Amino acid sequence: MTDSDIGEVAPGATSHGRSASQHTVTRLAATVERLRKEVQHAQATADGRALIEMAKGVLIERLRCGPAHAARQLDILSGQAGVTPLELAADLVNQAAQDEVSAAVGQFLLNTATPGEPTTAVRLRTAESGLLAAGDTQRVAESVLEHAVAPLGATAVAIWAAGTDASLSLVGFAGIGAHEAERWRYVPPGLATPARQALVNRDAEWIENLSTAGLPSIGDRNGGRAAIPVGAGGKLLGVLEVCWPHPIEPQPPQVRRQLEALAELCAHTLESDLAAVRASDRPDIADLVRLADGLFDPALVLLPHLDDEGALADFRIHHVNPCFVDPAGRASGLIRGTLLLETYPMAASEGRLFERIEHVFATGETYRAERMMLTELVDQVPLTVSAALSISRHGDTVLMVWRVEDEAARLAALLQHAQRLGRVGGFEENAATGEITWSDQLFALYGLATTADPIPLAQLPGHVDDADTDAVRRFLRTLLRYRRPASTAFRLIRPDGVTRHIRISAEPVPDAAGHLLAIRGVYQDISSQHWTEIALSATRDRLTHTEEQAAEQSRLARQLQQAIMPDAQPSTEAFGLRIAVRYQPTEQDHLVGGDWYDAIVLPSKKILLSVGDITGHGITAATGMVVLRNALRGLAATGAGPGQMLTWLNLVAHHLTDSIFATAICGLYDPQTQVLRWARAGHLPPVLIRAGRASTLPVIKGMILGAVAEATYEEAELQLEPNDTLLLYTDGLIERRDRPLDDCVEQLLTISAEFTGNLDERLDHLLDSSDADTDDDTCVVGIEVGQGSERDGNR
Repeated sequence: MTDSDIGEVAPGATSHGRSASQHTVTRLAATVERLRKEVQHAQATADGRALIEMAKGVLIERLRCGPAHAARQLDILSGQAGVTPLELAADLVNQAAQDEVSAAVGQFLLNTATPGEPTTAVRLRTAESGLLAAGDTQRVAESVLEHAVAPLGATAVAIWAAGTDASLSLVGFAGIGAHEAERWRYVPPGLATPARQALVNRDAEWIENLSTAGLPSIGDRNGGRAAIPVGAGGKLLGVLEVCWPHPIEPQPPQVRRQLEALAELCAHTLESDLAAVRASDRPDIADLVRLADGLFDPALVLLPHLDDEGALADFRIHHVNPCFVDPAGRASGLIRGTLLLETYPMAASEGRLFERIEHVFATGETYRAERMMLTELVDQVPLTVSAALSISRHGDTVLMVWRVEDEAARLAALLQHAQRLGRVGGFEENAATGEITWSDQLFALYGLATTADPIPLAQLPGHVDDADTDAVRRFLRTLLRYRRPASTAFRLIRPDGVTRHIRISAEPVPDAAGHLLAIRGVYQDISSQHWTEIALSATRDRLTHTEEQAAEQSRLARQLQQAIMPDAQPSTEAFGLRIAVRYQPTEQDHLVGGDWYDAIVLPSKKILLSVGDITGHGITAATGMVVLRNALRGLAATGAGPGQMLTWLNLVAHHLTDSIFATAICGLYDPQTQVLRWARAGHLPPVLIRAGRASTLPVIKGMILGAVAEATYEEAELQLEPNDTLLLYTDGLIERRDRPLDDCVEQLLTISAEFTGNLDERLDHLLDSSDADTDDDTCVVGIEVGQGSERDGNR
């Protein structure tokens, strides 16, 4: 029946057929699921039964009884102890074994077991039973997940086998989909994964969150991971990887020991499962010996030597090739068959040679070093040589090959590197035969292949820029005709059209009679130096132009500053108030600032007092100072109070200027009432000197000008008395880099309180006594209230 025939079946028949088919599939799926659960339950029951059988074996040995009596004793003892036979069996096996699994079951985990769930001992021993009874690593992975790590919150397990080429193969998994497992069936040697890191570091890798670690791996990559190396006999067989579906916190040592014990259990099954594979791909030792004998460098074939407990203790020298020469002069027959550390004890210390061999044997990762220092004792005297070293694993065998670096080869390599780094090429021309010898670097300078014919010196003018031909001919004339050393620089035109700037230096080589034998010399590519000099010259020109512009701007800023605010003005009196100002600009033109002061009598007969400091230096600060100072004068004519004037001045700084930020003090003095109303915008408060005591006015709220679009400023009033002196100043008067600002203000108060002269002398004294070191402008405005009340006119 074709697809079109199926499509022509009556709708009713089609619907009925589909319903019947779906019902059948549903029943089959339910049957398969039920059978799968029964198989899992049977496997778990078998694992538990195996643990009980192990405990019965312990009782048989200790009680010298038969199996039936041991079974009855197990039931009786479990009833007396109030535990299940499975828990008692785990305790008996732990006491008898005293192995890694027993060590993993700490008192901490036993005390923190969840009621109704198997203890750690039961879980681990049950997992051990399942692992020993399993026929392959797939069953091992399922048993580990079900009995051991699922109670820890893990949802998946992967078991990796390490290949001889440092690759990884997935040989068992649980909790992972088949499609995902197929994608990760093989991991090539160069891919960094948690399992790869555990192999390379030969230690467990605990990752709290795989998504932030940047390492790819199997399963859900948004949770925690633990990768524990699986080893036996000093060689790593693979890795046990446990997956959590969520990030994990740092695990206690007990949990880490538990997973290490599981890894040890996996080693037995993994080694048995891979024994056939290793036997099939392990190279014949005889073939490896023949390979070593065919090498032109010294080589050793090493076999692992295990101690009584099966741990790697040393390597036995199975074979030495004909190129091998013992440093102590011993014959090869005396070396062959001995242990490596007994014959060469320095391998365990200097250069960590034994550690390198052990790492290669454990991980299968080949080690290569272009230069390594090897030390050996010869008549109790350390002998050190430099050698290139290669160590590789072939099945259960290690091949170590080295090449001692002699002095001539080392110097030749050093010279070659020096020529490459210096872009230098050497040459020699035989005057009698015309034979020319070039170094490889010289061919590269000319843009020629190393198989090309060298270019004689006599033909050099034909390969240079036309403007440099005369210089090259003078060089050749000095060298060939007058037989004197010579050098010159020129532009070399290469066959590929590239122009290089070259310097050549050469000298004649005469014989004893003075006849020319040869010409020796060097070419050096100085193109980078040439272009660097050009770039530096251009940079110097730009810097000079920039410095001139900066100097001109500083000069203009200084002129503008001096035109608006002279350095000193004579004191004035208005309505019984004496006013004096001082302005001291910085001595460095490039640091011209934006400090300003103002003291004027308004049409309302009130007196405007202000100081301010604009951030920054140069022409921008100077022009900003002019803008804010003049704007404040205009705002004062409106009759507004100091707080309102600063609010409007903030709008000017924020909207009508180019990013100006400033601090300021604004005050209005009323001669009729002798009251000073004032406001501040982030500025230091004024200093009041009264009856020989100096103090700062209380700080009132007000942020700096220009910082935000809208700001309000608090006002305060000060009732001045006869002989009072008030100082308004900028921070250039007091600020020091090595002292807190509060200490600087305290010093100003001390100096002000001690002085007894008139107002002008007081301001001069403040400037003379200042030890400020910030190279900033300084403004000081002083007002002094005269004797008596002067409220009726100008004195």
